[in-house]
Amino acid sequence: MIGIIILDFDGVILESVSVKTEAFRKLFSFAPEHIDEIIQYHKENGGMSRYDKFRHIYKSILRQDLPKQKFKELSETFADLVFEEMIKTPFVPGAHDFLEKYYTTMTLYIVSATPEEELIRIIRARKISHYFRRVYGAPRKKADCIREIIKYTGPYPDSVIFVGDAKNDFEAAQAIGVRFIGRIKPGDENRFLGLSGIDALIPDLHELARYIEVNS
Repeated sequence: MIGIIILDFDGVILESVSVKTEAFRKLFSFAPEHIDEIIQYHKENGGMSRYDKFRHIYKSILRQDLPKQKFKELSETFADLVFEEMIKTPFVPGAHDFLEKYYTTMTLYIVSATPEEELIRIIRARKISHYFRRVYGAPRKKADCIREIIKYTGPYPDSVIFVGDAKNDFEAAQAIGVRFIGRIKPGDENRFLGLSGIDALIPDLHELARYIEVNS
């Protein structure tokens, strides 16, 4: 029986992946000769904390030191760039209906690479915080967050599903031994191609609801 559903945020609850991509483009506009490589790295590492991306970009792409003050400025500027857009970004099709339908019968969590304070602020502004038992975000690793959920709720791992849209999400689920469902936005490439151990691939949360109805 499925008892706990853990949801990623960007690309699973909100159609916000492009918002983050555009924020990276603006944030690093001072280095136009590197922007294509930066955007490619960002896209190839969906589900990774922006903090880890900043460190990699400076070390391996820009080949510059990243002082603490500059790191702080990047983080604050990025948060400012995305917040207003996140308030008006549409839900993934079926997401709001899914939350409304299942929050009283199953335990729902968010585990995201978005910084936790920022994530909570967005969720409150979107008036959806009441759907979730708890919200987890960066700088904590996703696998550690899932492990904590298992530790304190005590379910069998196979009664827990993590829904994500990136290979990083799949790897976090595999590390803890919980089931994984991948969301692929229609028209996007299949980022899970060749991976084994995925319960299902879905285009939206209407299909997630159907999956749960069949498998509960």
